[in-house]
Amino acid sequence: MQRLAIQGGNRLNGEVRISGAKNAALPILCASLLTGDPLQLDNVPDLNDVATMRKLLQQMGVAVEATGNQVALSAAHIDKLEAPYDMVKTMRAAILVLGPLVARFGEARVSLPGGCAIGSRPVDLHIKGLQAMGAEIHIEHGYIHAQAKRLKGARICFDLVSVTGTENLMMAATLADGVTVLENAAREPEVVDLAYCLIAMGAKIEGAGSDTITIAGVEKLHGASHRVMPDRIESGTFLVAAAAAGGSITLTGTRADILDNVLEKLQEAGATIQVAGSTISLQMSKRPTAVNVRTAPYPAFPTDMQAQFMALNAVAEGSAMVVETIFENRFMHVQELRRLGAQIDVEGNTAVIRGCAQLEGATIMATDLRASACLVIAGLVAQGETVIDRIYHLDRGYEHIEAKLSALGAQIRRIK
Repeated sequence: MQRLAIQGGNRLNGEVRISGAKNAALPILCASLLTGDPLQLDNVPDLNDVATMRKLLQQMGVAVEATGNQVALSAAHIDKLEAPYDMVKTMRAAILVLGPLVARFGEARVSLPGGCAIGSRPVDLHIKGLQAMGAEIHIEHGYIHAQAKRLKGARICFDLVSVTGTENLMMAATLADGVTVLENAAREPEVVDLAYCLIAMGAKIEGAGSDTITIAGVEKLHGASHRVMPDRIESGTFLVAAAAAGGSITLTGTRADILDNVLEKLQEAGATIQVAGSTISLQMSKRPTAVNVRTAPYPAFPTDMQAQFMALNAVAEGSAMVVETIFENRFMHVQELRRLGAQIDVEGNTAVIRGCAQLEGATIMATDLRASACLVIAGLVAQGETVIDRIYHLDRGYEHIEAKLSALGAQIRRIK
């Protein structure tokens, strides 16, 4: 098992290029199942979750060629309409093959998902939506078995805002007979990026980025080329790291327009931020000021940045409250931060953090993807050495994070 060892106390200075977005790349890879023509993708991040998704698609018969951050896919010869448990258990996003398979082939068998243990994230929204579109669905031996001669357009209102639910049903609706309207749809930029890719493939989609998405089904989709959007969570993570550790960094190949809430909170914490085109620069010359955070669906503050801001608040001046409204188990990093000396009290979905002048290095354990990033930030500011166990979580969502941080002046190394 691999670990990260971090010698804290160094300021971060320099330039870092932001990778493609994991949460956009995964559904877009699944979109390849909707056509027999080639799909050419660029800016695909080199991540464990992406490798798992490619492997899953290959098991189904998709021809996949990856060169650097470019991936070419062809689903002309699919011979297996199944996503097995051993592939799905490590990555909940594998549920995203369900909609495309049923839409194009009329059948799918997909294991109930696994992934990070941060909350229940039920798949019933996906199932209800496909049933509304005419699919017959049975759950047998831990698998979702769906069948439909051809899906039919329907009006679907989500009980809860669901990113993967919106993506799955939007993909399914592209080949359905008639018009599908998704209400209370997720508005995340990654949903919009998937819509752009589908439109390039010949889909008729309006309203992506709003809470009502309308999809007029077509007979077939065709091949296309698409560049995956930059990762807003990786962008936010590096900005928070520099705000906590101090220094001056510039992100390239990113987008400020999808980071409004994060940038506002960083400025509230005392950072100076400048935006120019696809670059964001941050300067931090003093100890950060504590900032309150409340997570909610986009365009509000993202749950995937909650843990990183908790690390910032742990060394900030003053006290702050962090309220998590999306996932019920997303405070598992608190216990590990306490091992470094952080002063955090939790009651229900609210954490109260009293900033302390100095954290102390210790051996700690990552519990999920974003908690891993939080612990890396804490390690960067802690006195002495911090060793983080179970960093396979980190490799699911951050491309070469130790190399990027090292280039900024951090003392961080991977121990095998």
